[in-house]
This record gives sequence, C-alpha cells and structure tokens, in this order.
Amino acid sequence: MSLFLLFSIVSCNEKKTNKSNRSVFIEYKNGKYTIQKDGKPFLIKGASGYSHLEELKNAGGNTIRTWDTTNLSAILNEAKVNNIAVIVGLPMPDNEQIDVFYNDPQQVEVQYKRYSNLVHKYKNHPSLLFWCLGNELSFPHKPKYNSFYKTFNNLVEMIHKEDVNHLVTTTMVNFQRKNIFNIKFRTDIDFISFNVFGRLKGFEKELEDFEWFWDGPFLITEWGIDGPWATTEHTVWGAYIENTSTKKAEQYLSIYKKYMPDKNPRFLGSMVFYWGHKQEYTPTWFSLFAENGATSEAVGIMQYIWKSQKPTLKAPQIKFMLVDKKGAKDNIIFTPNKRISAEVLMNNPENENNELSFSWEILPEDWYKENDTYGKKKPRNMKELFVEQNTTKVVFKTPLKEGPYRIYVTVYDKNGQFASSNTPFYVVEK
Repeated sequence: MSLFLLFSIVSCNEKKTNKSNRSVFIEYKNGKYTIQKDGKPFLIKGASGYSHLEELKNAGGNTIRTWDTTNLSAILNEAKVNNIAVIVGLPMPDNEQIDVFYNDPQQVEVQYKRYSNLVHKYKNHPSLLFWCLGNELSFPHKPKYNSFYKTFNNLVEMIHKEDVNHLVTTTMVNFQRKNIFNIKFRTDIDFISFNVFGRLKGFEKELEDFEWFWDGPFLITEWGIDGPWATTEHTVWGAYIENTSTKKAEQYLSIYKKYMPDKNPRFLGSMVFYWGHKQEYTPTWFSLFAENGATSEAVGIMQYIWKSQKPTLKAPQIKFMLVDKKGAKDNIIFTPNKRISAEVLMNNPENENNELSFSWEILPEDWYKENDTYGKKKPRNMKELFVEQNTTKVVFKTPLKEGPYRIYVTVYDKNGQFASSNTPFYVVEK
C-alpha cells in the first residue's frame, strides 16, 4: 500500500510546467497539452520519413521524423523551403548491446562528443522541432542496465544545456507500462512517443487505465497498416499476404477515424508510416510512394485526414490479381520452368481519360532466411522470366530454382499516381 501511495503522490505532484522561454515548448492549459512553436499552437500532422517534403506540404502535413542524422543538413534545409518541422532522430544502440557498448567508456565518449557537436551545429536551425533520443529502446529495471541509463541521461542533460529551445523525446513500441515506469523514474526525458500499429485499436483504453500513474503528453511517431509481423493471413510456406494499395488506402482512413486518440487532451499529434519508398518484407508493404516518386492512393487519404480535402485526381484502383486463375490465399505452388499466366483486375478499367501503364516484376522473397529476417535492399527483378506482357495480363515462366517468389504489378496513371498488388508463389522441384 505504501508503495502505491508513493507512486500516486509522485504522479499527482508532477506539475505540468510551461517552459515558455523556449521557442518550442509544450503548454499545459485548461487540462490540455499543446505544442507551442514560435508563439503559436502546433499540432503535429506528420510522417515518418525524410523525402517527398513538397508532397507532404501539399497534402497538409507539417512534420517529418528521421531515425538518424544521415544527410541531416540537406533534410533540414529542404524542410525549411517547404515549411516543414523536423524531429531529428539520434540513434542509440539497443541496450541488449550493453556488454559491448554501454560498458565501453571509449565508445560512449565518442558518441557523446559526436552528438554534442551535432546538437550545437543544428540547434538554431528554423526547421528543428524536437530531438528524439533512441528508437524503440527497452527501458529495463535491472541494475546491470545502470550504464545504459547513465549514458542516456548524460545525453539528455547535454541536449538540455546545449539547446535551450527544443525538447527531447524517445520512442517505445506500443504501450508498455514497464517502460513508462522506468522512463518516468529513471530518465530526464521531456515526453514520451509511441510507435503503434495494430495495438492502436486499444491505445486509448491503455492510456485511460494507466492515467493514475502517468498523465503526461504523448506523440505517436509511427502508425499505419498492420505489418507482416501482425497479420494472420499467410501461405502454407509462411509468406504473408499483402493487401492491394487500394485496400490499404481504405485501412489508413478507417484506422485513423476509429482508433486515433486525437480527441485526447494529451495528444500532440501523429506521424504516418512510411512517407517514402522502402524495402521492408516487400518493397510495397509500407511504401506510400513508388520508386520513381509516384504517389499512392494513401497519400490522398492523408490529405483528406490533414486538410479535410479529397484529392482532385483519383488514383488508379486495383480489385485483385490472379496467378494461374488463383488468388494469394490459394497457396500457389508450381514446378520449375512452367508457363503461367497472370492478370490484374482494375476498378473502372473503361476510364479512357486516364491512361494507365503497367509494370510487372518477379522477385525472390528476401525474408526466407534463418529467423525470418529480411533485407533492406530490394531483390533483383527476374525480368527474363516474362514471355508475354500485355498491360493487364502477362505470361511468365517459373524460376528454375526451388523457393518462394512473388509477382508484382504497379499501375501508373498519367498524373503521377500508382496502385500496386502482389501475389506470392512457391516453386518446388520435381
């Protein structure tokens, strides 16, 4: 009982201070937290990524978040041109590496000096909004992690002293009470950020249930469609089934409307994942942009969320893909060097006012390795396998090597928009 009472007292006595001497601070007024930036309220309408900043501005977004400091100067300068704020990520080794990093004074000192120089260099940049120290770190309570907390807090203290105008946050995966407890009592962080995907459905309830202990402001630094780690739809050989870009656009809107805690008085904003193009399980799973910079239907959805304004031009829409007249859930298995047909079915294919072009690819799966790991580089397109290509339909020969593959189609319109779909299949040697 005494321990509970102590925590309650600490929580109740935690004053929500307004550091109004900063150019960016979080104000607590009339029971609500609000970011104040350059003397004005600022709600984060953001995206995790570092490219397509003009498109972000045009869609009504106002903030991006980076995970590291690569090309930081160029990113900040482009953000200034587009009136975009930047949350700068300062990466830290996961504290599972405590024995090789956090207990090595030399490595810790090198990191400290590097970040000290970096903060000093960019602290007055007009696009800087916050610093984000670490991404999805664990915050364990065991004494062996004391060296991690010492390193972490030394960096927070350095940033606070060096840059009096910008706050420091850190991110965690989902809502973890243990991490919140340790962040609150063992760090000097200014506020907490969350990367939440499937667990966004219950996030509001988790906030409410733990408000007796922690009632501070929060930012959602990553949200979006479920990742492959959360989906239950997969083939018998373990390939996760990806929705079409059309279906994913519907999900972005539905998820935001149903589950985003944007009416919570502690809510500072949210950042959609991923504003750009990246290989993560597939090159299309999270990518809101194509490799050539074309925009997906989901970009238009974000414009509707941020500006309450639907796009003037409608993106291409895909119903589904068939491979050998089968869908992705049919566990498509072939023998090598077999001639196969595939086709994609579009919504409104009769629309002659918006010419469409079709790009087909066959890629080996890059996740099919020990521990289901996957790479960050897109696998080679096996374009030599295609025998015939005719817009919505193709004929290809199956690969000679046994293993998992996936056939992709990307449909472009003349306005720089695209739709995508893919289907996994497996090749078994005779």
